[in-house]
Amino acid sequence: MNIQVAGALLEGCMLSLLSQEDEYGYSLTQRVKSELGVSESTLYPVMRRLQTDACLTAYDVPHSGRNRRYYRITERGRERHEHCKREWLLFKERIDGVLLGGKIQ
Repeated sequence: MNIQVAGALLEGCMLSLLSQEDEYGYSLTQRVKSELGVSESTLYPVMRRLQTDACLTAYDVPHSGRNRRYYRITERGRERHEHCKREWLLFKERIDGVLLGGKIQ
């Protein structure tokens, strides 16, 4: 089954990865792409939105004669990440109730 991943979930996933360590854009998008099957063209706008919302900051690091743009989660991003986790657990519980228990609570 191919389930479409909503923007808010992608934000939560990206914030989760960046809460562990800073990461450069290409590497970050490849990790999310490989796990969720989401295209890069979907992920870069999510990163820009998180940056605009002050959830991420970016900085460049020279690498092999070019710059790599790294992303770092901010305090506001950590707060949003916690919010995303809480919302996901509530949503997951409801979906589990319907799919596994056949009821809506």
